[in-house]
Amino acid sequence: LYVDANGAYTGGQARRLAGPLADAGVTWFEEPVSCDHLTTLADLRHRLPMDVTAGEYGYTLPYFAQLITAGAVDCLQADATRCGGITGWLRAAALAHAHGIDISGHCAPSAHAHAAAAVPGLRHLEWFHDHVRIERLLFDGVLDPGGGSITPGAAGAPGLGLTLAEERAEPYRVQ
Repeated sequence: LYVDANGAYTGGQARRLAGPLADAGVTWFEEPVSCDHLTTLADLRHRLPMDVTAGEYGYTLPYFAQLITAGAVDCLQADATRCGGITGWLRAAALAHAHGIDISGHCAPSAHAHAAAAVPGLRHLEWFHDHVRIERLLFDGVLDPGGGSITPGAAGAPGLGLTLAEERAEPYRVQ
């Protein structure tokens, strides 16, 4: 089980919740405190029985480097839609790998799948309902995790395999 606190707790609250969460089978505690509190995240990482993760809001490589060098995460999260596209995500993945930690693709799974298949230490791609709903609404060729896995590029379409569904997207067009 994974829990995403989205930075909602204080360090003390997160420590007190860790036992009951572990008893329930939680192995992933995402942003138990704000990702701006690197010292507290690092402290929690060393005290809690489950992995502590953060990084989804990162835009730059120095941000990811700070999370890693502070010892704040067991698994670095990066979102290609925020951190400079596929190139920025691959750089974050390389940084994580160089420091011996895993990487997770955060949100927009179809945008991450090809790059994620090419890096060592991939933990998972987050299949976040709201992002998947938007992908399916606006694009054809969206990957389907039915059966528990995906195969990027299996359809043979170029690039990410996504094609803008112009008719479905038209009501959202801004001029």
